[in-house]
Amino acid sequence: MTVLVTGGAGYIGSHMVWRLVDAGERVVVLDRLSTGFAWAVAPEAKLVVGDIGDETLVEQLILDNEIDAVIHFAGSIVVPESVADPLGYYLNNTVKSRTLIATAIKCGIKNFIFSSTAAVYGDAGTEPVVESAPTAPLSPYGRSKLMTEWMLDDASRAHDFRYVALRYFNVAGADPRGRTGQSTKGATHLIKVACETALGKRPKIEILGTDYDTPDGTCVRDYIHVSDLANAHADALAYLRRGAPSLVANCGYSRGFSVREVIESVRRVSGVDFTVVEGPRRAGDVPAVVANASVARAQLGWTPQHDDLDTCVSTALAWEAALSRRNHVE
Repeated sequence: MTVLVTGGAGYIGSHMVWRLVDAGERVVVLDRLSTGFAWAVAPEAKLVVGDIGDETLVEQLILDNEIDAVIHFAGSIVVPESVADPLGYYLNNTVKSRTLIATAIKCGIKNFIFSSTAAVYGDAGTEPVVESAPTAPLSPYGRSKLMTEWMLDDASRAHDFRYVALRYFNVAGADPRGRTGQSTKGATHLIKVACETALGKRPKIEILGTDYDTPDGTCVRDYIHVSDLANAHADALAYLRRGAPSLVANCGYSRGFSVREVIESVRRVSGVDFTVVEGPRRAGDVPAVVANASVARAQLGWTPQHDDLDTCVSTALAWEAALSRRNHVE
């Protein structure tokens, strides 16, 4: 059996590939390398450069490599960018996902894991949100992901096909073994930006909005370590291979931190008092969203190992420093 990982050269996808390889799985990665890096893919995996919207290519990969499961990460993820280019997001995240799903079903794939997002909930607030909560995304990014969830649900009812959609909250950190991390230039992830600032790669960090209805006026998010998220996917894969029914599950720690609290964590862990400025809100951002992850724990058997903000920050800092050394050599 072989697992096809789309977007496996990206931030979360590359961690997933390492997780699968560590477990002895055979892995094929499909990535167009628009934001990912070939060097981030575990050497034991087979990397194919291409697009998930290429039906002929995807069909060939599935049939030639005895694929039994697809883990789908490929897509665009920047909320303000989706507001500026909604049709681009609906194409990349929804239309191409439809092609991937259809090709998988055509080729007899029964197990599909989808990288969804907490953005489907919209402004859920600081109380942990459950999967049955109303979905009211506030950005084209969130809507594009929710549309894919709907397609998966309908397809699973019509075909011998089951899926797990994991709704991520805010992913952070890097592989504790230093093999991969968030490497995209100009990334908007708060912890990465703060770490870059602490290491002198940016002159300052800007807090985007200080007038939200939250305890300190800044956005509150539930930060999950990327290695715990990869483990959740591995648990979902085992769940589907057991023949269990389709499932939607949140992935988070059920505890929120504000932007100011995250910045203080980076200052504390790095020992650097870097410059912080305040700016206006960013389009599409919601004030607060925190996970209730009891479904993932109960149904998938998921048990987080890195449930600590400072741990997320320390691994992110270590990766950022390693990335600087890598870029210097290159």
